[in-house]
Amino acid sequence: MRKATLYQFSLPMEAGVILRYQRLKSRDGFLVHLQDNGREGWGEISPLPEFSHETLEQAKSAAMEWLQQWCLNSSCAEKTQQEESALPSVAFGISCALAELQGELPEEANYHKALLCTGDPDDVILRLGKIPGQKIAKIKVGLYEAVRDGMVVNVMLEAVPDLKLRLDANRSWTLAKADGFAKYVNPEYRRRIAFLEEPCKTREESLEFARKTGIAIAWDESVREADFTVEAQEGVSAIVIKPMLVGSIARCRRLVAEAHQAGLEAVISSSIETSFGLTQLARLAYWLTPDTVPGLDTLDLIQSQLIRCWPESDISCTALDKLACVWSHECQQ
Repeated sequence: MRKATLYQFSLPMEAGVILRYQRLKSRDGFLVHLQDNGREGWGEISPLPEFSHETLEQAKSAAMEWLQQWCLNSSCAEKTQQEESALPSVAFGISCALAELQGELPEEANYHKALLCTGDPDDVILRLGKIPGQKIAKIKVGLYEAVRDGMVVNVMLEAVPDLKLRLDANRSWTLAKADGFAKYVNPEYRRRIAFLEEPCKTREESLEFARKTGIAIAWDESVREADFTVEAQEGVSAIVIKPMLVGSIARCRRLVAEAHQAGLEAVISSSIETSFGLTQLARLAYWLTPDTVPGLDTLDLIQSQLIRCWPESDISCTALDKLACVWSHECQQ
């Protein structure tokens, strides 16, 4: 017997979470549950507004279509290998459910995450002081004046001598503004910037920025573009993989392998998934990038956890019985 079920969730966000051009009031999506002869697997499908190309309704329709075919496939004399969904969030969520069902996704997880710095830098510095071992933090830049961003980065690197920073500009700067940022970062500290994700509006300008300043960059948005190729380039140290925006586990594995072959670091990063999705990303990071700290520090942006909780978090948790079942299909073999 094969059975597939879709549950819908909507969890309130913390106030003040803004994605590009809109305030995100809730995190919405689906949990997919696969059952096959006593085995089961789960996955999260949650396209991210302003970043995913697909809408929630498009994801729902595509998931239902794929899951119906998966159920029907169980009764076929010759079972065929289904193609992945063309929608990244659907492909990723279903691939996680299949990986759990087939025992491929390890239970072990990498819960050591890069600290996401928001608010007062002094408060962040205090928090960093309490972190044992390797100190890695991430700062969003490009939201304010480049000069201010440069000064904040300088202060933090000066205050925490063993800190390595990951920065993310989301292609918000012109080359001139990016250069202005760099001028306010002490040259001696620049090597402790692990990478700056997509500083400029074009890849060419970002590469020029890296060459001129000696500050390493990473590809993020570029990874999800059709013409992107993973390759060794001067000034590039990493690629950032956001599975909910990239696609299936198989697609993510290929990108990790290509990055490592090119001598680049591959960083598994979140797209503001629920605690359910974040714990699966932590398992994926342990599996595919065991030597790299993932970028998963987005749990506190959502007011409730979902079914599977992040270790040692005291945020309340929404149980499965609070979710609406929006679709279910069962086939006998």
